[in-house]
Amino acid sequence: MANANGGLIGVDNPAIVQPEVITTFTSSGTLTTAPYTTAVEYLVIAGGGGGGGSYYAGGGGAGGLRTATGNPVSGGSPYPITVGGGGAGGTNLASPATNSLGNKGSNSVLGTPSPITSEGGGFGSSAEGNAIDGRDAGPGGSGGGTGACASIRAQYPVSAGTGASGQGNPGGHGNYPYPQWGSGAGGGGAGAAGSNANQGGPEPSTPGATAAPLAVGGAGGVGVASTITGSPVFYAGGGGGGGGSYSLGGAGGNGGGGQGGDRFPGPVGGGETITGPGIYAQDGTANKGGGGGGSNAVGAGPAGAGPPTTGGAGGSGVVIVKEAGGDTVGSGIWDMNSVYDAVKAGTWSS
Repeated sequence: MANANGGLIGVDNPAIVQPEVITTFTSSGTLTTAPYTTAVEYLVIAGGGGGGGSYYAGGGGAGGLRTATGNPVSGGSPYPITVGGGGAGGTNLASPATNSLGNKGSNSVLGTPSPITSEGGGFGSSAEGNAIDGRDAGPGGSGGGTGACASIRAQYPVSAGTGASGQGNPGGHGNYPYPQWGSGAGGGGAGAAGSNANQGGPEPSTPGATAAPLAVGGAGGVGVASTITGSPVFYAGGGGGGGGSYSLGGAGGNGGGGQGGDRFPGPVGGGETITGPGIYAQDGTANKGGGGGGSNAVGAGPAGAGPPTTGGAGGSGVVIVKEAGGDTVGSGIWDMNSVYDAVKAGTWSS
């Protein structure tokens, strides 16, 4: 029985029943916790880095991934959420050449009293031109992969982007010994580093000859599977490295990494005609924080050889918050406002 007494109400063994709540943010907003939540489980993924543009470019690194349980909050309180965007891919035949570098992804933030910030993915770099003058890739949640760089170039060896501790892994490198043929390296993923570029045979010196074996761009690092929404879903895979006339693009990492650009069929000079699937650098998957693929060296479509292309953009991030359900047994005395709120919310039982 309940008895009104001076604004209080006495209740025998009251219980507040709060259901489990899972909130997914694919863009920035505000999390308002349920009335009796005291801690949350979270998955915070930043935007992926953009792949390098122009020639034999590296894949972008995945956005940083942070996940844990027990982050303290207050019930019925608002908390800001920032979902980071993916970085743009490097541009085509840019001037100055450094504009062929991809762009870093943006951070994602769960703004609880103990804020959780995941760092945007690092950018993939470019080989920039036929000279194969590579550039260092960028750091981030996971680091970007480098474009191809020949051992006879002043920049050799170039460095892969590093990953943030507890959030991701480094990218791979595209350094190769002259006169072997090179390709771009993979960007790092939340679960593994990006693969180094595979080296191929020397560039053909006679008309109609074929480089063998073909170089292959490094694969993007694999992401991490999360069960916060139920069944396992992979997030934060790195972008694959780009190929070229004598090299193939690398696969994107499981978890939304974009594939590296592959060569297009057509003449490449010296009387040789190549074949290829003709794949432009792919973007990272939206709301998975995947890195963008690195661009290829030959990308003119049906005409075959032609200008290189832009790198794939990184995928945007995501923030997922899980509030546990269950029963909360009361002390036996409740003020009228609390009872009214619980009855209205459908969480009151006696």
